[in-house]
Amino acid sequence: MNVACPLVARKQVPARRRAPRLTLAVQYGVASATLPAPAALRRWATAAAERAASVTVRFVGQREGRTLNALYRGKEYATNVLAFAYDASARVEGDIVLCAPVLRQEARAQRKPLADHCAHLVVHGMLHLQGYDHGTDRAARAMEAREIAILAGLGVPDPYASHPAAR
Repeated sequence: MNVACPLVARKQVPARRRAPRLTLAVQYGVASATLPAPAALRRWATAAAERAASVTVRFVGQREGRTLNALYRGKEYATNVLAFAYDASARVEGDIVLCAPVLRQEARAQRKPLADHCAHLVVHGMLHLQGYDHGTDRAARAMEAREIAILAGLGVPDPYASHPAAR
């Protein structure tokens, strides 16, 4: 009797993507007691890094946030996050500025943990440094989808689910 031995299909497991090298500096221009620690900031930034990067994350107060937003965007108010990209080479170089009072106010208003809101804005800033933007509806949808996916991998809920006006 001739018995054929079926081939057992082996599931191909993709190799784990090696995280790009990230050099991260953290600056607290305001009291840091309730702000995320550097280890958390590194985890969030690394999750969003698509290529090697050298980034400074700086927490600022209302005055510095307003000054930077006025100087670089012509807006006379402090905003939650500003991203400054310095190099368009293969390596990302830039700064992410987070205005602590604005972050706290937004997190309270949206009834979410400050850490989740900070994670979202670090990811958002990292994507800006890598060329993502939200200048058109199509670009905004692509950037938001990327943010949502990265945050889900970090265990952070969709920041746009209950607050579509935050876009």
